[in-house]
Amino acid sequence: MNTMVLLTLISVIGAAALFIALAVYLVLISGELERIGGKRPTYGEPSSYLSKIRLGVRAIETQTGGLVPHVTRLNGGLSAVRDGLRAIDANLGGVIAAVVRQEAK
Repeated sequence: MNTMVLLTLISVIGAAALFIALAVYLVLISGELERIGGKRPTYGEPSSYLSKIRLGVRAIETQTGGLVPHVTRLNGGLSAVRDGLRAIDANLGGVIAAVVRQEAK
C-alpha cells in the first residue's frame, strides 16, 4: 500500500472518529439539558430547576420595576448634595488658609 493512501485512510478514520465523538457528546449534553430544564410542568409534576430560576428572575424584575423613577430622583438629590459638599470643602480650605496666615502674623 502506498504511503499517501495510508495517510489519507488514517486521516479519514480520524475525522470520522472525531465526528462520531462529537455526535455522541452532543446527544449526551442534550439529554442532560433536557433533564435539568425539563418539560413544562403540569399538575402533579415537579418543576425543573430552570423553570424555578425563570420564575425567580421574573419575580425580581416585577418587584424592582417600580424603583426606576425613585432611583433617578435619588441620584439627582445626591448629585446636589455632592455639589454642596464640594462648595463646603472649598470654603473650609479658604478658612484654614486664612487662619494659618493670621497665626503667622
